[in-house]
Amino acid sequence: MKVKWLGHSAFVITADDGTRIMTDPYGKYPDLHYEPIQEAVDIVVVTHKHGDHWGAKIIGNPKIVGGKGTTKIGGIEFKGLQTYHDTSKGRDRGENTVFCFIVDGLRLCHLGDLGHQLAESEIAEMGQVHVLMIPVGGYYTIDAVTASRICDQIKPRVIIPMHYKNDKCAFPISGVDEFLKGKSGVKRLDSSEAELKLEQLPEATEIMVLKHAL
Repeated sequence: MKVKWLGHSAFVITADDGTRIMTDPYGKYPDLHYEPIQEAVDIVVVTHKHGDHWGAKIIGNPKIVGGKGTTKIGGIEFKGLQTYHDTSKGRDRGENTVFCFIVDGLRLCHLGDLGHQLAESEIAEMGQVHVLMIPVGGYYTIDAVTASRICDQIKPRVIIPMHYKNDKCAFPISGVDEFLKGKSGVKRLDSSEAELKLEQLPEATEIMVLKHAL
């Protein structure tokens, strides 16, 4: 399996059989300056429909997965868990769906714009997670401190931070270094893409910082 960070919360996951899954394909949005997405994919997973997570012109005719519950497309089952975009049970920014799915034996979890600490019951419902894509910038989502607590709860093998301030995102949020501060196992890749295999996952949790592709 290959995972490619396009930017913000948008990833493309490519399975060994060629199936391509995109998460949260951003559209045009104030203070978001990533290049337009121009990827052909088979499946699009949408955690919520704010413009910085939904609105790209996707090439082809992909299946769309959104909302809570279980959706099966081909051999991949997507489990959507309802959460919130804030700490007020959605009153400020609405709902958010956390998605877990298995590709080539690896269980991935994309937290979208999670805005609150997860309960132990929610962690249990997610099950074992090998690869966690987690927002770390704060303000609109969980901040570095809460993200760190959630990582400690979930105990994934690989953490990929997302939704943070950088040269293409001018949101009033923190950069990735706030989340990385004091942590071991940080691996900064000079690439937007990484290949992951179940049998080659690190024994201790590794934080993989990718470069945005767009």
